[in-house]
Amino acid sequence: MFTIDLTLKGTPLALSVERKEAADAEALYNKILKAIQASSAQVVELTCDRQTEKKIGVLSTEISAVQVSDKSNAGGSGRPPGFWQLSQ
Repeated sequence: MFTIDLTLKGTPLALSVERKEAADAEALYNKILKAIQASSAQVVELTCDRQTEKKIGVLSTEISAVQVSDKSNAGGSGRPPGFWQLSQ
């Protein structure tokens, strides 16, 4: 299972949806990047493969970051997925 996390401007929590296949996660990641790069604001509607009733609509100009992570690899290291650096 792959998680796609969106960070919104002015919001400390990430919004997440999941995809079963790596290719689907990559396609959604690219769709979101294109929406961010577009010159006009768009509504990006996202659905989740795990919780099929889960839907999120986000204005593209409010997205500050998008991240894809492989959930199956996240649990083994004891660290959350992402670009976090833990000091030792």
